[in-house]
Amino acid sequence: MTTEASRHPLAALAGRRPGPVTAIGLVLVVLLVFWLAVNFAKGPSVFLEVTSIGVTNGCVYALVALGYTLVYGILELINFAHGDVFMLGGMFSITYAVDFFGLHAGQGIVIIPIVLATLVLAMASCGAINAAIEFVAYRPLRGAPRLAPLITAIGMSFIVENVGLRGWGPEYVVAPEVLPRGDVFKIGGFDYEWNKLIALLITVPVLLALLWLIQRTRQGKAMRATAQDMDASAMMGIDVNRTISFTFLIAGGLAGAAGLVYALYFTSVRFDQGFQLGLIAFTAAVLGGIGNLPGAVLGAMLIGLLQGWNEGLNWHAPGSDWTESIVFTILILILVFRPAGLLGEQTPEGG
Repeated sequence: MTTEASRHPLAALAGRRPGPVTAIGLVLVVLLVFWLAVNFAKGPSVFLEVTSIGVTNGCVYALVALGYTLVYGILELINFAHGDVFMLGGMFSITYAVDFFGLHAGQGIVIIPIVLATLVLAMASCGAINAAIEFVAYRPLRGAPRLAPLITAIGMSFIVENVGLRGWGPEYVVAPEVLPRGDVFKIGGFDYEWNKLIALLITVPVLLALLWLIQRTRQGKAMRATAQDMDASAMMGIDVNRTISFTFLIAGGLAGAAGLVYALYFTSVRFDQGFQLGLIAFTAAVLGGIGNLPGAVLGAMLIGLLQGWNEGLNWHAPGSDWTESIVFTILILILVFRPAGLLGEQTPEGG
């Protein structure tokens, strides 16, 4: 029997009272907007500067978060080694660019083909490593209880981290400052520099290529079908093992691209940075809705902006010492009050 509320869902929604969680969330959003407005009024140029830094950080987090969400979407596995594969991407990028191609400061436009070649090599290397991790560590445990692959993922994280320690040592691996720092444009006292724009110019095409791959190609359709029902996909003729390996390959390639952007923008990478940044990117994926590609990008941008605002604004900002606490508080709150994330859909747990 059709009720009046079912015939008019908007009316039913309008009549629904917000719960305490929604009310608290709205209060927090209002306070955040007020804090940002005051900071903008006190120093517009500083606000725009730290916002642009937050967007650049968000680009790196987005590339890593998409790797988490791709793997989770198919296997419902949190690949904790993914952040460390990103770290290797940064190491590979510096090694390829400096030792193979002779990248150094002052080369001008010559850096463009070097950066593009390094991007391809870093993505291929990290993709191969990630696919090998899936084949060696995760595939034999595919039918095991969920705790087994989770523990294995943590173990693989330490293994990959120690590979970076053994290969490049405990100190920072430094890249030359080759990105131009001249101004693209100026707005009042705010200067938008070329190094931030170039980071965007590397990140955005990679993200668009991923969306095209998932939505338009045959392999992307196989990935989406496998994510929905692995057994049904196998009965329809899809090679599930190959599809999962391809997913890990693409996720590793994204980590390699993120490693290149990070190495060029921040100019230094250390063996233990992958675990920390990987957790931040994982938080971004959960915030946006893990398994949801646009959600991962949205969550990464929000985390990047929050980090930039917290570390760069002057009026009543907690400061850089509190960044990790804020990020992981967000993770806890999302897991407690909205496990599906901002753009994810709440689905019943399979038996």
